[in-house]
Amino acid sequence: MDSFIGIRFKKKTARRFQEFSRTHFKSHTEAMATMLDFFYYNEISPKEKLGPTGRTIEASIKKRINAVIAIMRDMEKTQTKPTVAMIESLFQTETPTKKPLILEKKFVEKKKEVRFREKQNHNNEL
Repeated sequence: MDSFIGIRFKKKTARRFQEFSRTHFKSHTEAMATMLDFFYYNEISPKEKLGPTGRTIEASIKKRINAVIAIMRDMEKTQTKPTVAMIESLFQTETPTKKPLILEKKFVEKKKEVRFREKQNHNNEL
């Protein structure tokens, strides 16, 4: 078993550490070792300010996500849906009816109907 050593802290700081240690760790030694490891492995200083808190980060992320959603909806309304409709209309299988141009003249040969035909007699052949 490891031996203990006494370190001097101010009473207010020692009480804060003891409360923190009791709520998160089994022993004061484990709490201190974990804190030291955290600063060592993450290569940060305890005096260094890490920036905004989790709540402010969450709020700013929510704002950005809402902005992205608004942009996506606008793109869908103004770009995607009209483009899809145009592409679908291009690939429809219906064949358009051909209408002749106004200037186009059609020369259709009509068979002239014979008005009079000779009567053929099948019984009286030579």
